[in-house]
Amino acid sequence: MTEPSVPRTPTDNRLLAALPREDYERIAPHLEPVTLEPKALIHKAGDGIGHVYFPTHGMVSLILTMNDGDTVEVGVVGNEGVVSTGAFMGTGIAPNDAVVQIGGGAMRMPVKALNAEFARGGALQGVLLRYAQALYSMVSQVAACNRLHTIDARLARWLLMCQDRVRSETLDLTQELLSQMIGAERPTVTVAAMTLQEAGLISYTRGRIRILDRPGLEGAACECYWAIRKVFNHPAA
Repeated sequence: MTEPSVPRTPTDNRLLAALPREDYERIAPHLEPVTLEPKALIHKAGDGIGHVYFPTHGMVSLILTMNDGDTVEVGVVGNEGVVSTGAFMGTGIAPNDAVVQIGGGAMRMPVKALNAEFARGGALQGVLLRYAQALYSMVSQVAACNRLHTIDARLARWLLMCQDRVRSETLDLTQELLSQMIGAERPTVTVAAMTLQEAGLISYTRGRIRILDRPGLEGAACECYWAIRKVFNHPAA
C-alpha cells in the first residue's frame, strides 16, 4: 500500500460517515490515507492484525485457501465496511486472506487506537458490531449460494456486488480471477460469462467486463444478491 494518488475523504467510507462528529473527530488523528494496489495482500490467514482498513474506493476479497491450494472467496469489503473484523472481535488474528481485487483507496488505522475507542462503548463500537453481523450474514449467504445456485446466477450476483462497491460500470476482472472468486472451474465461468454477454447484459474483452444492462443483470442474479444488499442497506452497516 502506498500514499493515495487521487483525492478522497475518510467519510467516503460508510462506517466512518455514520459516526457522530464528536466520535469521528476523536479517531481522525489516527486515520491515514493509503492506496490499495490491485492484487496487494493486506494480510494472510493467521497473521496478527496491526491495522484495520476502511476502504473508500475499490474492493477487497476475503479468501479461504484449502490445503491443496484451491481458493474461494467468502466475502467482499468495499466502502461499506472495514478490513479486518478480527481486530475488534477478540482474537486479533486474521481468519482469512484479504486481497485487493479492484484497486482504490482506504483509511488505515492502528488496531491499538481502534480498540481503545471500541472499549469506550460509544458509537464506533455499535457501528463495528453491526457491520460484523452484516459481514457474517454475507459469508453465510455466499456459502449457501455457492452450493445451491447456478453459475450464471452466481456470476451475475458477484458482478453486481462488485459494481455496488466500485461504483463503476467497468470492472477489470480476468476469467482466472472470476473462477477463483466464484469457486468454479475456469471453462465453466467462461461459459457463464458468454451466456450473460449473449443476453446483452455485459461485454467481456481482454480481462475487462462492462455492465451494459444493470436491471437485466439484477434479473439474472439469484436471491442472494438481494439478501446481501438488504443487510448492507442499514445506514450504519
